[in-house]
Amino acid sequence: QVQLVESGGGLVQAGGSLRLSCAASGRTFSSYHMGWFRQAPGKEREFVAHITWSGGSTYYADSVKGRFTISRDNAKNTVYLQMNSLKPEDTAVYYCAAAIGPPRSIEGIHEYDYWGQGTQVTVSS
Repeated sequence: QVQLVESGGGLVQAGGSLRLSCAASGRTFSSYHMGWFRQAPGKEREFVAHITWSGGSTYYADSVKGRFTISRDNAKNTVYLQMNSLKPEDTAVYYCAAAIGPPRSIEGIHEYDYWGQGTQVTVSS
């Protein structure tokens, strides 16, 4: 069993930055493919970013490309999401997720095996 705990959310003004962290339990973190998703009120959960187990490849939703950066530190069992140039439309609960094997579709929520509890990000205009 893997437990994921997100942190780093909060309230920020438009144009500001936040860095989210997701700490994972377990000794096999380095073998997991990791993703960040978000869910705004009244909307479905959507893909934000993905990083492969080695950190060698990263993928982003078009809406965050160039503003967000996903990274990982396998020695610390942690994955990060650096969010710059935040916009009010980035307001959502952000979740990290772990996939045991390479997802067939990195954007598919059903491809991930473990989820964190989420952290709220609010961007004011």
